[in-house]
Amino acid sequence: MTSPFLTTSKAVSPDGLLSLAKQANTPRVAIARAGAALPMEAAKAATDAGIMTPIFTGEADMIKAEADKLGWDISSYEIIAAIGEEASGMAAAQACGEGRADVLMKGQLHTDVFMKSALSRDNGLRTGNRLVHVFHISHPDGGKPILISDAAVNVNPDLETRKSAITSCVDLLRKLGTDEPKVAMLSATESVLPAVPSSGEGRELRDWARETIEGAHFSGPLALDLILSPESVAIKGLQDDPVAGNADAIIVPDIVSGNALFKSLVYLSGGCAAGVVMGAKVPILLTSRADPAAARLASVALAAILSE
Repeated sequence: MTSPFLTTSKAVSPDGLLSLAKQANTPRVAIARAGAALPMEAAKAATDAGIMTPIFTGEADMIKAEADKLGWDISSYEIIAAIGEEASGMAAAQACGEGRADVLMKGQLHTDVFMKSALSRDNGLRTGNRLVHVFHISHPDGGKPILISDAAVNVNPDLETRKSAITSCVDLLRKLGTDEPKVAMLSATESVLPAVPSSGEGRELRDWARETIEGAHFSGPLALDLILSPESVAIKGLQDDPVAGNADAIIVPDIVSGNALFKSLVYLSGGCAAGVVMGAKVPILLTSRADPAAARLASVALAAILSE
């Protein structure tokens, strides 16, 4: 029996995100091991939308076969021949490191193999910054989207990693046109309680951000209701907090809370989750077999905006 909490709404690629991507320079996207249905479908949709130029890596015969299934003439696009997951991942990452591509995208290979290629010092993508994953989640009916970091890469991020996440979210929000980003530090309470470590860490991160980053607002710790609900904010008397009830981004304390939060917004409200890894020389796309087509297209759009 299907859970009554699951939404019947379908994810929709947000028009605003696609519009911004189309205004950017069309990025060259190196797809690691592209010869499979999902990465080829995503590449075709994004290419047709005018927000990427594909560079395929992997087994050339498989790539061409998948393109033929889609009725897609790829003769004008570069194919970098490579055999197997590791070689394909390295070829795509090397193309980005050498400046021959602007975005690195995961195709038909395991995530650990893909990220090993991205992190290899030989490929030149490491910058000294911590890598953090950011989701841009939009509702199918429109309205203000929200960012969540980090729900996919860092399992138990320390304070320095979360500081990088804050900086990444602020940078992305500004590229998306938000003049004064509002960032919330998620916990289970708005009070600092010794029994809830994330509450003290949220306060420490808030104070650091306020002292370090200009032109943005920060608050924490905040429970989820105080991040999303103006009604809860009014009931608890936090109307003077510029972030409470009006956040643009949420910094989570660990991957469990972040993963549960983003999947709740997707599966319970039909949110479209566009994801990108920031902190490397180029944006990195971690596509998933579970991603709907709308999310894959929106992820490419997000990367295109970041690569500008």
